[in-house]
Amino acid sequence: MADQPALNTGSHDLPITPALAAYMAGQWAATPLPADARVPGHAYFPARRARIAAAFPGERLFVPAGQLKIRSNDCDYRFRPNSAYAHLTGLTGEEQVGHVLVIEPDGEAVLYLRPRSDRADGSAEFYRDRRYGEFWVGRRPDLAEAGRLTGLRTAHLDDLPKLFTGNTPTRVLAGVDPALDALAGRPAADRAAGDGQLAAALSELCLIKDPWEVEQLQLSVDHTATGFADVVRALPDALRHHRGERVLEGAFNARARAEGNGTGYETIVASGAHACVLHWIRNDGPLDPAQLLLLDAGVETDTLYTADITRTLPLSGAFSPAQRDAYELVLAAQSAGIAALRPGASFRDFHRAAMRVIAEGLAEWGVLPVPAEQALREDSGLYRRYTLCASGHMLGLDVHDCAKARAETYLDGVLEEGMVLTVEPGLYLQPDDLTLPPALRGIGIRIEDDLVITADGARLMSAALPRTVDGIESWMGELLA
Repeated sequence: MADQPALNTGSHDLPITPALAAYMAGQWAATPLPADARVPGHAYFPARRARIAAAFPGERLFVPAGQLKIRSNDCDYRFRPNSAYAHLTGLTGEEQVGHVLVIEPDGEAVLYLRPRSDRADGSAEFYRDRRYGEFWVGRRPDLAEAGRLTGLRTAHLDDLPKLFTGNTPTRVLAGVDPALDALAGRPAADRAAGDGQLAAALSELCLIKDPWEVEQLQLSVDHTATGFADVVRALPDALRHHRGERVLEGAFNARARAEGNGTGYETIVASGAHACVLHWIRNDGPLDPAQLLLLDAGVETDTLYTADITRTLPLSGAFSPAQRDAYELVLAAQSAGIAALRPGASFRDFHRAAMRVIAEGLAEWGVLPVPAEQALREDSGLYRRYTLCASGHMLGLDVHDCAKARAETYLDGVLEEGMVLTVEPGLYLQPDDLTLPPALRGIGIRIEDDLVITADGARLMSAALPRTVDGIESWMGELLA
C-alpha cells in the first residue's frame, strides 16, 4: 500500500482511538454512481480537446483545476474549478480540487485526480480529513467512475510528478495551481512564453460558442432575469432598511444559489452616487426613493456559464426628468452599439458607435468643453471623463471571457457567428464634478445586455428584461402592485 497523505485534521478534532479506527474500517455498503451518468454536454468536449492538442503537436499540456484558497485560519473559500479545465472536461464541482487534465503528445487526454477514498485499504481519509474526506466535504468519484463521467482515461494524482521526469516538451497553464507550477520546475522566465501561448490558445478556444454553450448562457440569462424581478419585489423592505443595498444583494444572490452555482461575479447593487463607482461591491448603503439603483448581476449555472446584465432602475418606480434624459442618452448609445453587431464587423465597432452617441449627447448638454468630433479624436477623448470603461466584452465561463486571447483574435479581431458578448455603455456623473449642472451630479447609469452573434446580426438574449423608460416603469409597477 502506498504511503498515506497527511490528513487535514483540525486543531479541535477529538483523538481517534484504535478501537474506533478499527470500527470505522468496515461494514460500509457500496454506493456506486449511476452507470449512465455523464457530464452535461459531454458530446462537445472531445472536439475541444482535439483542437487544443492540434495547436501544440508533440507536446504535453497541463491544464489544472486549481487549489483551495484559505479565507481565514482553517476555512477555505468555496472552490470553483478553473474555466479552461471546466471547458475541456465538463467537470465543474467542488470536488475537483487539485485535479489536472493532461493532454499527451499523441493527443490523448488523461485526467489526473484524487479518487474517492477506498475504505477497504485502511485509509482514514474519508472520515478524518477535513479538506478532502467524504464525511466532511462530500463524495468524489473513483477512477472508473470519473472515466465514465468524462470519457477520459484517468490516473491517480499521485502519479502526476512522474510526467516531469523525462524530456517531453511541456506547457503548463501557469498561475492556477502553485503545486503544479512547482512541479514544472524550470524558472518562470524560461516557461513564460510557452505557457502564455497555451493560455492564449485556451482563451481563443472559447471565442465561438457551440450550440450547447449558447443554451447554457441562455439559461443563465433567464435565471438572471428572474433574479432582477426578485430584486424589484424586495424593494419595499430594502427601502426601509439602513443597508438596503445589502437586502437587494441578498435577494438576487438567493436566486443565483437556488437556480445555479451562485453568482458569476460579485453582485453590484449601487444606489445614488454609488452607481458612479464602476465596480461598487460593498453594497452597504441605504436607499433613497428619489435616486436611481444600478444593478449589475449574473447567475452562474451549475455548468459555470454566467450572464452579465445591468439595469438602472428608479427607486420610486418613476424616473425624474433629469434621470430620464440621462437614461435615454445611454439607451440610445446602447441601441447604436447593438445595431453595429454582425459577422465581419470589427469587435471595436459597437463601442465606437455607442461612444459617438454619448459624446454627441454630452456636447448637446453643453457639458463638453469642445465639440463632439474633437472629443472623439484619439488624441483627445475628453468625453471619457463621464464614461471611463469599454462598452462590452466576451461572455461565457468567465464574465470577462477569453481574457488571455491575443489582441488580433479578440479586441482587434472581427465578430463571428456564435460569439456571445455584452453591450454596456454607461454614464457616470460624479457627485463632485463641477463641470456638470447640479441636477446631473451623482447619477450613474449603465444598461447592459447579453447578445449572441447570428448569421445576419445579433440576438438579444436578455430581451425578457425591459430597456426603455416606459417599459421599466411599467414592469416595476406590475411587480410591486
